[in-house]
Amino acid sequence: MNHITEEEYLTERLEDQLAWYEAKSSINKKRFRACQLTQLILAALITLSGVFHPLGMDWLSYLVPVLGSIIAILSGVLSLYKFQENWMEYRGVAELLKQEKYLFMAKCPPYNGPNPFVDFVENVEGMISKENKNWTYNHQEQTNNNA
Repeated sequence: MNHITEEEYLTERLEDQLAWYEAKSSINKKRFRACQLTQLILAALITLSGVFHPLGMDWLSYLVPVLGSIIAILSGVLSLYKFQENWMEYRGVAELLKQEKYLFMAKCPPYNGPNPFVDFVENVEGMISKENKNWTYNHQEQTNNNA
C-alpha cells in the first residue's frame, strides 16, 4: 500500500483545499457586498424620489414600489444564499488551515511529537470534515425552515 508523502499531502490536498476556501470566501464576500451596496443605493433613491415627485414627475409613483420590491428580493437572496455567513465560515477555515500548515512546517506543538505528520493530517481533515458537517447542517436547517 502506497502512503502519501508530506509533500504530496501539502501540495495535492492542503493547498488545493486552501485555494478552494479562499476562492469561495472571496466570491461570497463580493456577492454579499454587491447585494448590500445595491440595497443601500436603491433605498437612497426611494428617499430622493420624494424630493422630485412634487415637481410633476408622476412616473416616480411607479418607481418607488419597484425599487422597494428589488430591495425585498435582495433581502431574500441574502437570507437564502447566506453570502455573509459563507464568507465568514470559509475565511475562518482558510485561516485555520494556514495556521496548521505553519505550525506543522515549523514543528511547533502539537507537531513536535513522535508522529507529527499523522497528527497534522488528522487535524486538517478534522477541520475540513467539521466545516462540511456545519454546511450540511445549516442548509438542512434552512430547508426545514422553508418547508
